[in-house]
Amino acid sequence: MTKETRWLDEDEQTAWRHYLRASRALSLALDRELLDHGMSLAEYEILSMLSEAEGRRLRMGALADLVVQSRSRITHTATRLQRRGWVTRESCSSDSRGVELVLTDGGYDALLLAAPVHVASVRRYFVDTMDGDQLSIVGDGMRRVHEQVGGERG
Repeated sequence: MTKETRWLDEDEQTAWRHYLRASRALSLALDRELLDHGMSLAEYEILSMLSEAEGRRLRMGALADLVVQSRSRITHTATRLQRRGWVTRESCSSDSRGVELVLTDGGYDALLLAAPVHVASVRRYFVDTMDGDQLSIVGDGMRRVHEQVGGERG
């Protein structure tokens, strides 16, 4: 039995297209401004997650889940960060098969230099474009989307 397709109505299609264009434009703008300071948005996000973790270290798989990237992409990005001396890879103390990515002092310093640029960009392009109620609604909506998609990722 085939289900009939539930096509998007005009309002739904408009909202969807606004989301697509805005999310791509926002990612490009945030990435561009960080690249002017020596790192990509993906690299910044990894360094940021490591800086907030206990001991400034996370298992590679857990990090991939946090930043919603494939394990192979995390591995490639980690290699770039390791070449710069911003992270090291260490065996996981609780599981010898696991690998943890560890933020170095140099990586932490690089993150501290990039953070004001990133926060200013997030404010300019995202936070300050909405009032508090709108921001809360967008945040809640994106949390729900993430939960739905995350549930399907398994």
